[in-house]
Amino acid sequence: MATSNTDRGTTSRVFLWSGSVYEPMKSINLLKPDAENLWDKLDRYYCIVKATVLVFQSPTTGLFPTKTCNENPRAKIHDSLYCAACVWALALAYRRIDDDKGRTHELEHSAIKCMRGILFCYMRQADKVQQYKQDPKPSKCLHSVFNVHTGDEVFSHEEYGHLQINAVSLFLLYLVEMISSGLQIIYNTDEVSFIQNLVFCVERAYRVPDFGMWERGSKYNNGSTELHSSIDFLLRPQGCSWSVIFVDLDAHNRNRQTLCSLLPRESRSHNTDAALLPCISYPAFAVDDEALYSQTIDKIVRKLKGKYGFKRFLRDGYRTALEDKNRQYYKPAEIKLFDGIECEFPLFFIFMMIDGLFRGLPEQVKEYQDLLDPILQQSAEGYPVVPKYYHVPADFVELEKKNPGSQKRFPSNHGRDGKYFLLGQSLYIIAKLLVDGLVSIKDIDPVKRFIPPQDQRNISMRFSNQGPLENDLVVHVALLAESQRLQVFLNTYGIQTQTPQQVEPIQIWPQQELVKAYFHLGINGKLGLSGRPDRPIGCLGTSKIYRILGKTVVCYPIIFDLSDFYMSQDVMMLIDDIKTLISGAVVEQLDFLRIGDAEEPPEFKSFEELELPKHSKVKRQTSTPNATELEQQPDINHNDWKNKPVHEILQKLNDCSCVATQIILLSILLKREGPNFITKEGTVSDHIERIYRKAGSKKFWSVVRFAASLLCKVVDSLAPSITNVLVQGKQVTLGAFGQEEEIISNPLSPGAIKDIIYNKCNLQDEREAVLQQELVIHIGWIISNSPELFNGMLKIRVGWIVHAMKYELKIRAGEMPPVDLYQLSPSEVKQLLLDILHPQQQGRCWLNRRQIDGSLNRTPSGFYDRVWQILERTPNGLIVAGNFLPQQPTLSDMTMYEMNFSLLVEDMLRSIDQPEFRQMIVELLMVVSVILERNPELEFQDKVDLDKLVKESFNQFQKDQNQFKGTEKQDDMTSFYNTPPLGKRGTCSYLTKAVMNLLLEGEVKPTAEDPCSIS
Repeated sequence: MATSNTDRGTTSRVFLWSGSVYEPMKSINLLKPDAENLWDKLDRYYCIVKATVLVFQSPTTGLFPTKTCNENPRAKIHDSLYCAACVWALALAYRRIDDDKGRTHELEHSAIKCMRGILFCYMRQADKVQQYKQDPKPSKCLHSVFNVHTGDEVFSHEEYGHLQINAVSLFLLYLVEMISSGLQIIYNTDEVSFIQNLVFCVERAYRVPDFGMWERGSKYNNGSTELHSSIDFLLRPQGCSWSVIFVDLDAHNRNRQTLCSLLPRESRSHNTDAALLPCISYPAFAVDDEALYSQTIDKIVRKLKGKYGFKRFLRDGYRTALEDKNRQYYKPAEIKLFDGIECEFPLFFIFMMIDGLFRGLPEQVKEYQDLLDPILQQSAEGYPVVPKYYHVPADFVELEKKNPGSQKRFPSNHGRDGKYFLLGQSLYIIAKLLVDGLVSIKDIDPVKRFIPPQDQRNISMRFSNQGPLENDLVVHVALLAESQRLQVFLNTYGIQTQTPQQVEPIQIWPQQELVKAYFHLGINGKLGLSGRPDRPIGCLGTSKIYRILGKTVVCYPIIFDLSDFYMSQDVMMLIDDIKTLISGAVVEQLDFLRIGDAEEPPEFKSFEELELPKHSKVKRQTSTPNATELEQQPDINHNDWKNKPVHEILQKLNDCSCVATQIILLSILLKREGPNFITKEGTVSDHIERIYRKAGSKKFWSVVRFAASLLCKVVDSLAPSITNVLVQGKQVTLGAFGQEEEIISNPLSPGAIKDIIYNKCNLQDEREAVLQQELVIHIGWIISNSPELFNGMLKIRVGWIVHAMKYELKIRAGEMPPVDLYQLSPSEVKQLLLDILHPQQQGRCWLNRRQIDGSLNRTPSGFYDRVWQILERTPNGLIVAGNFLPQQPTLSDMTMYEMNFSLLVEDMLRSIDQPEFRQMIVELLMVVSVILERNPELEFQDKVDLDKLVKESFNQFQKDQNQFKGTEKQDDMTSFYNTPPLGKRGTCSYLTKAVMNLLLEGEVKPTAEDPCSIS
């Protein structure tokens, strides 16, 4: 809201009541006395807040404008929240004195008005919340910019990147903090329902790419979104009785794990970013790991700190002299223009001051206060004003680029003509209130987010905070037998169990029944909001005791649910999953299930004791087949039968009893006649389903996989497992080895993943479509628990991993026929995957090592940084397997350490169709890097063909083999691949010779210390 000096003067004359909260700001021009009492100190800050923040608050919505001049009607949620926090902090300070002249009430309700104004804007978009819950897309999210006076939408989704999860998270965070301090912001159950639905949206933050804090998405400002570390403002459950807000503990944990895996990086294109400061420090304090916090903040300071503030990120063009203000997006390679002249923001000095105050680091507070004070501006009334940024003027850009830090920067036009940067102004006031001791860190953080979780206590047993009461972990495991007969059987092995009848009146529910109960959470017909989305309850959620409609309920984990996918039939897989479970004893009251007299209570199915026939026996379950290997082999070949008449196929189907033969015949009928074609056993699809279950009971895993693929079955938790990989900074590709692959770089829905699997993965073998699903589940589990096994693997190519596993089985078999990968049980497949992921150097020839490492796409430490350094000395770029990596615009668009460059290198290598050749290319690039590092005067003159260099190395290897061993020249490179890299006549020596020959074909650049130069 624009306010001129004249308008402000007119407004002040209306407030004539002396001693009231509206008294004139008579102390405007007074100097700060040497010994101020508490009232004088507070009065000084009250005047500053009134003159530089509250004067701009909209009287209708309570929001604050982004720009405080020129009648700008826009209000950003992010900025308004920090303004509200500033006013709230001063209100907390006024609570310390008895006679506050009504100022506490005024300030508190100004903050409440802003928070309720944001809530009002959000609730008008309840339809978007409902849509976003089901399908989180940028076109279906809440807006982040509104009209400051009316709360109306300002920009469409095409005009502005509204998808900013950090703004919604920050709103929920400050809402919890302010309510905990005693403010009443939420008035009725409609608002409670809406807030609960906002939590549902934020719970999936870990998997939703957005535009981030700077509203530009990727660093390239081209309209693309990314997963950002800085969106992860973690929430904890708060409330009481009907107003309680429930937070999914498993979602909370996933968000925390995702943040820790992304840090210290901000996103794929942002190697680091000042936006991480409010995430890892005040106000979110989202990182508990002190080592990770230190690593992240050290990187921010090292890369972004300047004389006048912090850069937002490297090559940030915002408000620089070279940025074209008339274009929304940048052109390719344009960000290179901004290298070294990025604006510096004093705002982040303030964040570092507050961080030092919370962490008890007075030296840090003093350091950044000393840096901040000289760069503050003054308003016309003499109040300190925080400039938004300091920039390099156009006339000084070239000089600054030649000598970074040499030129004076000039402040943005804040502090004059009524212009204020309200976000920076608000944070400055919060910091000064803390420095002067007028508020404490406990005051502005009443929910104690700064305290690490291990130090928290479970204050309320009624509404669980999931905080351990002791530092020592206590694991409670309760075993239930589904029948008395099984209970007796287990007892013979010393395993004590109970049956469902013995634990009454406690009810045992599957987790799906708990999902049904949670569906009633947040429902509001007036707002058009459904309840909790149909998402599984994770192991943390099922590890609690529930009180539901007067009943005490415990739930067994999702791994015990009967699944339609065959992996649940592998007992060893189940045992592995059980080992990962941790149960506690926390009681959760589901009070949102309120049933009136006229309402029918929802029906829930509890786990009941199984009644077995008297003479039945308990069978031991195994993962190995219940028949010989011969019985699992078909007696026909698919190619011999695929063109035979239908009647012959039906006759053979009726005559044979081997399920392996039957499934081949049924697959031919399915492809030729369709799923509804009638056989003696019913439709083709029904017949396949019966064979699927029969083979599953006998553990015929090859037949089970074949049938599952024909039925297009999809394993549970496929999408979350892929997301687990993506948030570790990896990409996933699905597709058969040697065929076109689908790259997954952002989370996808289960339906989209299913389409990829059944279009890309079964081109060579029908069974691979489900085997790749198994591997995705295993990889997701392994990367969450042992991420170090994937070091050096940026792109997880599942089809290539299948190839590596087959090759491993071939190595183990020696001269014997290898075991069929598809006949292994799911648990054996998982163990084989773990075996190939562990680097195995002992007892392996170099051919085998290169085969496995190449199939896994494993690279040495620092590999991508070295490729960058090579590209700097290769003006015409690199080429391999027909893929070209140009020097420009690559070096202009990207920086050495950003993940997008590493992914670009992987894209260059992906067309190599032989794993061992790929690994040789990786070794070649490492050799090139070392040569260029040791010979700074050399650079490549022409395009570098990496394939050609390897072939030349192999040709020289062949000549030497012929000379020393008398072997004939041949095209097979196996002997070359099987040669150690180091040592006399190792592969590195041949690669080095080929590289040096190419380098010496060009010109040698003279250097200042050239010993061959005479003058």
